[in-house]
Amino acid sequence: MSEPAYGNFRKDELEFQYNPRVSVPEFPELAKVRSAKSRQVRESAKSWLNLAYGLSPRETLDIYAADKAGGPVLVYIHGGYWRSGTKEDNANFVPAFTRRGATVVLVEYDLCPQVTVTDIVRQTRAAIAWTFNNIVRYDGDRSQLYVSGHSAGGHLTAMALAHDWEKAGLPEAFIKGAVAMSGVHDLGMVMHISPNEQIRMTPEIARENSPLLYPPRVNCPLLVAVGAVEPEGWKQMSRDYFEFCQRHGLRAEYLEVPGANHYTMSEHLGDPNSPLAKAIFELIGI
Repeated sequence: MSEPAYGNFRKDELEFQYNPRVSVPEFPELAKVRSAKSRQVRESAKSWLNLAYGLSPRETLDIYAADKAGGPVLVYIHGGYWRSGTKEDNANFVPAFTRRGATVVLVEYDLCPQVTVTDIVRQTRAAIAWTFNNIVRYDGDRSQLYVSGHSAGGHLTAMALAHDWEKAGLPEAFIKGAVAMSGVHDLGMVMHISPNEQIRMTPEIARENSPLLYPPRVNCPLLVAVGAVEPEGWKQMSRDYFEFCQRHGLRAEYLEVPGANHYTMSEHLGDPNSPLAKAIFELIGI
């Protein structure tokens, strides 16, 4: 029997545990469905699209208007293992939130290998700051700003909580709550799997950007969610981050979403009757 190559898993188990494209082989079909729904939302919803928050062509965001002005703002950071994905393909869940009075902001960022994860962390923090400084122009209430993300976006959400926002010129407590869904919280793991051919994770980048090494500076309610049928290794990352945040004083909750795998989490997010959507509605007060 071979020895564990990482964590408690042998080398031949790592791809299944930590590469969702292996554990969910039907992901291309699921991605097509999500993309089609997202394009419909983008074409029909009241929105402001491709607003620049930085200088790169991909440093843009989309704002989807709430049905009622002046409500909370939910910033959402899409996943894709920092190497794929677009905001255009991840808007499928938006109507579930705008109909209940939340403005939704979808963030775009550059992708590996053209940039590093360190660059993407900087970009998404800049997008969050831009939203706080500008959302009133789009009928959102910046005093009710929440940050969320899935997969790589879950990691980027965690890194937003670890940021020194006062040093960046923003109020310490302007983020009122956060949702990290199926997050990549253990960056050291990435160096052991095939996606790293594009991600190009190094020990230095992992140390700079691993949420488990940086306690949250923002003291706000946190929901850590993961699909109940995701691999054990992936679920463990969410449990570890949840426990880490609890130890550092955050009011954190942990949710395993019944029946959800990595690529169906967004379907549950867009279903107003799902445990995931209901938990976020309660968190942001809609």
